[in-house]
Amino acid sequence: MNDIDEPLPPDELGHRVSEVFDLIGALYRRGLRKLEQAEAEEGVSVGVRSVLGLLHRYGPMTVPQMGKIMALTRQFVQRMVNDALARGWVETTPNPAHQRSSLIRITDEGTAAITAILDREHALNRQVGGGLTEAELTACRRVLKEMLRTFDEVDVD
Repeated sequence: MNDIDEPLPPDELGHRVSEVFDLIGALYRRGLRKLEQAEAEEGVSVGVRSVLGLLHRYGPMTVPQMGKIMALTRQFVQRMVNDALARGWVETTPNPAHQRSSLIRITDEGTAAITAILDREHALNRQVGGGLTEAELTACRRVLKEMLRTFDEVDVD
């Protein structure tokens, strides 16, 4: 058995990371269902919520930039942007860096929509129990980032 502070040997690491993936899968499915339930109330699909969240956090972007960050196809992201455009939550603006790829910018209405969603999600996240510490959350983020890095080269198109 390995000391708790020592790196795991590859075979044991593989099994332990699989356990984490199983938990992430369950969390993702339950979280997605919760977001889909909220969609009925708020009228914001999970995909549109992701687009609004990105634009709210990082500012104007192109559809290809958003697709790359979210590891989704440009076509899917474009459909989500089109939905958000139809609701007045985003707008297109000229892109000084590339004429053929407009920048997508969140509108005041879009900011209000994502802020309400983020506030609701924050209230839900405050209910997480277990007396979690900063060190535990920092370690969790580190593990998830390493797992994500494993799939950096996955092609989404």
